[in-house]
Amino acid sequence: MKLNRVLLIEVVAPLAIFYGLRAAGVDQNYALLAGVALVIASGLHQAISERRIGGVRLFVLGLMIFSVALTAVTGSPRALLIRSAMGMAALGLFLLASLRAQHPFLFTAAQLVLPRDRQQAWQDSWDRHPAFRRVLWQLSAMWAAGCLLDAAVRAVLALQLPVDAVPAFDTALLVVTLAVLLAVQRFYGRAALRRHGLRLNGLTVEEIPCATRSS
Repeated sequence: MKLNRVLLIEVVAPLAIFYGLRAAGVDQNYALLAGVALVIASGLHQAISERRIGGVRLFVLGLMIFSVALTAVTGSPRALLIRSAMGMAALGLFLLASLRAQHPFLFTAAQLVLPRDRQQAWQDSWDRHPAFRRVLWQLSAMWAAGCLLDAAVRAVLALQLPVDAVPAFDTALLVVTLAVLLAVQRFYGRAALRRHGLRLNGLTVEEIPCATRSS
């Protein structure tokens, strides 16, 4: 439910607001700012209600406020449109930096969202199987590269396409990027584990029986 709410407020609603206002004849800057204002208001409301603000939320709000200020200075709506490219580039750089940490991004992200009673199974798989650790490092690097490539494409779209076309292409690119990365993660991860005689059963990495492996 929380993910659905994030997608609704930060992706679907701003897109609908922009094109709805543009259809009503509202200026491009104001139409874009209306969607940004919704996301900022939602983030501030969440921070106030929870009495705390996470680092990711703080970064997103800061990026939006910066893009609004830049738009006010330049008068160009493209300063707002480039925001998503900047955010994706920052995510890609963060994922690259995580490759030097004790655990890769995919391992840490899973630990954060898993229920406490299931985290141990994930940790045990990491501790027992070097091949599993290697796959998570490789897939985390793939996500970093994918986010950086996505950011580069977003920047080109934001600067070259007609302003009214950018929000739709921006959202479509998000769907394509996530679909491709998740598909590669699924198929490459399974194939890489299988080459080492392993498979992922839920959160537990287990050895494939010899009869199954040879068939």
